[in-house]
Amino acid sequence: MAFYQAASWQKPALITFGIALLAMPAVLTSFDQAFYIGFATRVLIFALAASSLNLVLGFGGMVSLGHAAFLGAGAYAAAICQQAGINEALIAFPAAMAAAGLLALLVGAISLRTRGVYFIMITLAFAQMAYYLFVSARAWGGDDGLPLNGRMQFAGIPMSDDQTLYFVAFSAFTAAMLLFGRLADARFGRTLQAIRENETRMAALGYPVFRYRLLAFVLGGAFAGLAGALLANLTGLASPNLLQWTQSGTLLVMVIIGGVGYLYGGVVGAVVLLLLEESLVGVTEHWHIILGLLLLAIVLFAPKGVAALFRKRHG
Repeated sequence: MAFYQAASWQKPALITFGIALLAMPAVLTSFDQAFYIGFATRVLIFALAASSLNLVLGFGGMVSLGHAAFLGAGAYAAAICQQAGINEALIAFPAAMAAAGLLALLVGAISLRTRGVYFIMITLAFAQMAYYLFVSARAWGGDDGLPLNGRMQFAGIPMSDDQTLYFVAFSAFTAAMLLFGRLADARFGRTLQAIRENETRMAALGYPVFRYRLLAFVLGGAFAGLAGALLANLTGLASPNLLQWTQSGTLLVMVIIGGVGYLYGGVVGAVVLLLLEESLVGVTEHWHIILGLLLLAIVLFAPKGVAALFRKRHG
């Protein structure tokens, strides 16, 4: 199965999509709908988080139920940086990525020695341990979480304005997606995909299988940490709920909806899920039932996800 390959129509479509995202704040403001700039920022952040999981799952075939631990670690790292007097995002965001990456290194070094359901359960166990660690840490707010004293600044520019935070999130999302695309076409990405398809053969050929899988796991964790730092600035809070297994399940659902292994699968899944939630939450509190029906329909009629349908239509 070919993953992350670009079709001939994709480049102009992506350029158009990028221009639309850049113009979105101005368009929403002109229609007196500036409230939705915050929602669009949330979609970009979760698209980044879901894409970081898709890097782990799509490239390496590693089904992780603990990815939210890295999202929460990044959020707490950003909040702790501000608590320590560091209010510059150019320092706090790399620190969040480093903290989440180190946590992913620790988790991956142990969990990647297992396979199948054991790998799923051990990543879940690590995430729950991290969750209870932050819940019990009274210095960091315990159950209530660790609030930020306002949003940080980026290169000296305060992100207190929704448009500024939106463009910072858009820049981070764009840079991450460009990097993921480059990784896919590089030797690292192709080797990792080959390991996913036949690990035994790649090991017999002399490839360091464990090292490749661990590096992908750490990269996915680091970018999830970046998404967590952005999310903490959006909501003004680093909450233990970000580390719960249900949050990992939400990210996994986004990837499944969008398409496992497709470069923009996480993006499509995040957009579909969050738009569905936004449109239905005011109609019924049982909107999860509709989400369940959507997942059932995808499993039955589009098992490769929405992105795969779109690709098939054009390719």
